[in-house]
Order: sequence, then structure tokens, then C-alpha cells
Amino acid sequence: MLFSRFKTHLPTPEEALKGRAERDFTVPDRHTVLGNPLLGPYPEGLEIADFGLGCFWGAERKFWQADGVWTTLVGYQGGHTPNPTYEEVCSGHTGHTEAVRVVYDPAVVPYTALLKLFWESHDPTQGFRQGNDVGTQYRSAVYTHSPAQQQAAEASRDAYRTVLRDSGYTDITTEILPADPARPFYPAEGYHQQYLDKNPAGYCGIGGTGVSCPVGVAPAPEVTDQ
Repeated sequence: MLFSRFKTHLPTPEEALKGRAERDFTVPDRHTVLGNPLLGPYPEGLEIADFGLGCFWGAERKFWQADGVWTTLVGYQGGHTPNPTYEEVCSGHTGHTEAVRVVYDPAVVPYTALLKLFWESHDPTQGFRQGNDVGTQYRSAVYTHSPAQQQAAEASRDAYRTVLRDSGYTDITTEILPADPARPFYPAEGYHQQYLDKNPAGYCGIGGTGVSCPVGVAPAPEVTDQ
């Protein structure tokens, strides 16, 4: 009960946990499905996209199944505490959301297709929750790495907002903000990386609205849950 107030209240920098200068756990070298390195630097020509759409176990699988994605990893983003742990993030005292970093080849899968997959894989109208998962760490978010990404993300939000409202949903609560340097991505502990590959019957709280997102001219990659 000590942390209950922060389940639906983002802490200020002063309220947030102090954190640490370096993470106190190791991150695996390679992706268990794609076989590529998890941490950069990445090959020339690849780009990075960061998304928060609820529990990162199921969210990561959505993206690693997409054509053109080179690697994925899960972590914490958008908060104040440097190098947080999973327990600290879940306490609500760091301000982070659970995020998926997607490293992709834009010649194969455009950013707009990743945005379409993002919007359609969760309900972006729920605020500090996704389904039965309640807390600030489950909020919907897009953290962008260029002005072009920022513009595309905002345009996709505006387009999806219209069709969601027409379908009876409330307004989108997704935060769309630049990633660096104010919102660094902190990799999560090793056991979270590709969790649903290691635990095929593990928990997956990801579920969309069933409303198609009219983003871009390219179709989203076909994704089927295992």
C-alpha cells in the first residue's frame, strides 16, 4: 500500500527514486529469436523506434514478428529515475513506462507501418492502464528519434483519433515526445528480454480495439500471435 498512490499518479522529479549511475544487472548479448545484438551500436542504415503499449512481454513479440525488424528489446522510458529496476518501475516511483525498442530497416518496413502496428496492438485511450493492468508503467507512449518521426507519430495519432471516436472510444491518451536526451531508454533485466519466446505460455496482456488505423500508404506487417 506504500506505493498505491503512484499507480495512477506520475511522480515529479523530486518525488522519483534516486536511481543509480549504472544498471546493476546484465543484458543478454543477442536476441533469442532474431539472433542479432540487443544493444547498439547498430548497423548503418537501420533506425530506432520506441513504443510503450502496456506490458512489454506481449508488446515486444508484436514487433519482432514484423518483416524488416532487425532486433527488439524491452526497457523503461519516459521517467526520472536513472537505471531503474523492474520492481522500482512497478512501484510507480520512477515515472517510466514499459517500452519496446525496435531497430528496423526503413527500406523494408517504413516507420508509418510500425506506427500502424503500434496503434492497432493496444487501446490507446485508457490512460494509466491496459486492460486489467493498472499503473503508470502501462501508459501508451511513442518516443521519437527525429523530427520526421515526431511529425509522423502526431499525424497518425490525429488520424486514429478520428476513427476511434467514430467507433465510440474516448480520446487518445498516448504521449508523443522526443526520446533523447531527456527520455533515455533503459534496458530491462535479462529475464524480460524476449520473454514470450522463452515462456510461450506466459502472460500476454496485449489487445487492440479492433479498429483499423488509417496510417500511411503501406500496409502494416502481418502479425499472428504464437
